[in-house]
Amino acid sequence: MIMNKKMKTTLGMIFLFSSAYGQTTDLGVKADKENKAIPQTYFTPIIKLASSNLNYGSDNSSVADFKKELKGIQAGASVQIGLAPHVSLLTEFYYMRKGGILKANNPLTTDETTYKFNTLELPVLARLHLGRIHVNAGPSVAYYFSGKEKTTDQTKAISFNKTGDGYRRLKAGIGMGGGYTFPIKQKQFTLDIRYNHGLTNISHSKEMYNRSIVVSIIAVKRPNSKPATEIGTL
Repeated sequence: MIMNKKMKTTLGMIFLFSSAYGQTTDLGVKADKENKAIPQTYFTPIIKLASSNLNYGSDNSSVADFKKELKGIQAGASVQIGLAPHVSLLTEFYYMRKGGILKANNPLTTDETTYKFNTLELPVLARLHLGRIHVNAGPSVAYYFSGKEKTTDQTKAISFNKTGDGYRRLKAGIGMGGGYTFPIKQKQFTLDIRYNHGLTNISHSKEMYNRSIVVSIIAVKRPNSKPATEIGTL
């Protein structure tokens, strides 16, 4: 049977439509799988710089112009566990130096005063993934194991007791923030900016709440890469 030109054209169009439909379906299935993908589970050490400051409660407005951030180090480990599409649980355990500085002539201490606290912290955050963007929030608890108070002419160890000039060891807080994940070759880099809001008054003699902002970039192996130790970076 000899096909005429019109039949050949019709069959050709049917073939092209079928091929295009098949490719579109494949892309749709792939996109649907990506949209429903559970976030990556990983463990990584972390070491980064952080800045913290103290809030003095009812006296905070009077010392606002005298306050200065204290730079410190945060070092420990971070674990993200993928739970469901777009949802993961992030928990960390780390050492962090926190505190704040009051410049000279302030209405609370007169002399320049630096408070430094050495802490161990454990935040547990729920993380929502929206494409490459994420937001996270959750509670945290900190243990203050040592500290120093430095003025112009002396430095003394901070006392953790229930006396008038003592400090509390345990602190509760809330962490919240967000970030962005971007791939580079076989690595996946996550930029995270987080604000930690201390809820506990850490002093027995005055109002002092520790607050901090932490900016970090964590690098891990991409899910489709060969398994390897995942390393955190500054």
